[in-house]
Amino acid sequence: MKKKILYVEDDNTLAFLTADNLEEEYEVVHHANGKEAFEAFKQDEFDLCILDVMLPEMDGFEIAAAIRERDVEVPIIFLSAKTLKEDRIKGLRLGADDYLVKPYSMEELTLKIEVFLQRSQKKPTVKTNVYTLGDFVFDTDNYAISKNGETTQLTEREAALLQLFIENKNMVLKREKILMDIWGTDDYFMGRSMDVFISRLRKIFKDDDHIRIENIPRVGFKLVAP
Repeated sequence: MKKKILYVEDDNTLAFLTADNLEEEYEVVHHANGKEAFEAFKQDEFDLCILDVMLPEMDGFEIAAAIRERDVEVPIIFLSAKTLKEDRIKGLRLGADDYLVKPYSMEELTLKIEVFLQRSQKKPTVKTNVYTLGDFVFDTDNYAISKNGETTQLTEREAALLQLFIENKNMVLKREKILMDIWGTDDYFMGRSMDVFISRLRKIFKDDDHIRIENIPRVGFKLVAP
């Protein structure tokens, strides 16, 4: 059975060309309207979502945020003409897996889709379901970290990254290892994505003086914790 992709793009010519290239390998459900696309997501099961940013009624950022409230695992790729760094960062902070700028290469897009679908199919071996990190309790099954009764919900990628740090606590992790273990590639754009995710994890621990994620210049990162 073909994997099902939700593709949201209001440029009909671009949508036709992209969908035509993808439909040999995947079942592509295309919508040009953001609100209609999210309604379709609520009513069906998709293996991956491809979102434009500028859309009628509901933009891509709003769709991504709404999707993440319902599903923290489905891969999300933005395809957008918005080239500012702030837009890329916003998309990644909303839980997107990647952000490609138009005009994009179909070869690159199909490669990204393959990587994210393969990653989402993998069932990682879980050594333990719950980790204790200082006053924090990290539940890997539910992608949640709690402290004093307050819970922060993580995305699948954030949870995998945090688990990698905890399993290598107080040890230096090279950037290349983090990228290959969590993203499956160590290219430049995935490195930028990793930096955003690490920034999000740092915010969780910002009020705890005993836990921090240190940047080791030109090498990688280290989770310092008791």
